[in-house]
Amino acid sequence: MTLAAALGTASIYPLQPAIADVAGSLHASTAQIGSALACGPIGYLAGLALLVPLVDRFAPRSVLSTQFGALAAALALTAGVGSTWLLGLGLGLAGAGSSVGAQLSSIAGRFTAPRRRATILGVVTAGISAGILVGRIGGGWLTNLIGWRGTLLVFAVACAVVALAARLVLPATAGSARSGYLATLRKLPQLYLRFPLLRLAAGRGALWFFAFCAVWAGIAVALSQPPFSYSPERIGAYAGAGLLGIVATRVAGVWTDRVGARRVILAGLALAAAAAVVLGTCLSNTAVTLVCLGLFDGGLFAAQVANQSTVLAIDPAAPARFNSAYMLVYFVGGSLGTAFGAAAVGWFGWPTTAIVTAGAIIVAAVITMTARETQIRRVTPGSAEC
Repeated sequence: MTLAAALGTASIYPLQPAIADVAGSLHASTAQIGSALACGPIGYLAGLALLVPLVDRFAPRSVLSTQFGALAAALALTAGVGSTWLLGLGLGLAGAGSSVGAQLSSIAGRFTAPRRRATILGVVTAGISAGILVGRIGGGWLTNLIGWRGTLLVFAVACAVVALAARLVLPATAGSARSGYLATLRKLPQLYLRFPLLRLAAGRGALWFFAFCAVWAGIAVALSQPPFSYSPERIGAYAGAGLLGIVATRVAGVWTDRVGARRVILAGLALAAAAAVVLGTCLSNTAVTLVCLGLFDGGLFAAQVANQSTVLAIDPAAPARFNSAYMLVYFVGGSLGTAFGAAAVGWFGWPTTAIVTAGAIIVAAVITMTARETQIRRVTPGSAEC
């Protein structure tokens, strides 16, 4: 599940370090390509709403094998596009398929004992963190070797292989959801009204994912332009700093089970905000930039594991609908962040872009600090409210 989550997540990131190359190939501006790349998270939103709830109803092996097959097809088709709008459309379809990561975290929540839920979620989320790195580093490296079109084809083949593996190794137990698929979709908006914890978690998560996507999209543009003019491979290598995020997800899961989500979230946000401020001033110093990117990723990934564990605990028997509702809002923030980061560097410059992201993280921390303590405690199974 961790490996599958890594690949599914990676499939929407390989073109990020190659923005300049894609823009040149399609005769478009970097801002236009940044908007096209934002279609990936937008497609992911559709996948979260329409596809993630399926794992509460059907066997994980059936859902995931089918979806990985569709993801492989979408990536292969995107590799052949010749215009910006077709690129956006293809990445939107791939983004919908890449919601497999959210499905796998829902499955982990369903099959794990409550006392170890955050710990196991941390393991699967480590795969998602690794996928973000693999997507960026692999995307930059492969683009230099075989071009961005060939890169998408490599990811398509990998997804096809995982589609077969998912059929063999994932659980065959059907979900326990009693309501129909369409009824579940219709009830998603009601979850925000009924559960204060869901509103709290989704709102603050959207803020810090906006910051995360804005930093990584913005830094790719900044490094591709003078005075740096780095290659896609070199830009992609910066994502290696995010290895700390993989470690952070494992540690955050364990500590969330020990000390609670609130403390872990606040610690992670404080670390990420400080790193974002320094990033705005040190881009010319590679060593300091890499350290700050690592701390930035580590802090936000730790906050994400703690935050998501509270959402999955609302209804442990059927967590996917809550995870779907949470991730929808979460990725609205990410979509806006990707578009903002790619364009803001040209509008305002990199330092201002970094400061704006730090501000979003600080707002998320303030929301967490001022929320009522009763809103962020783990909900016991069968509880109707939180």
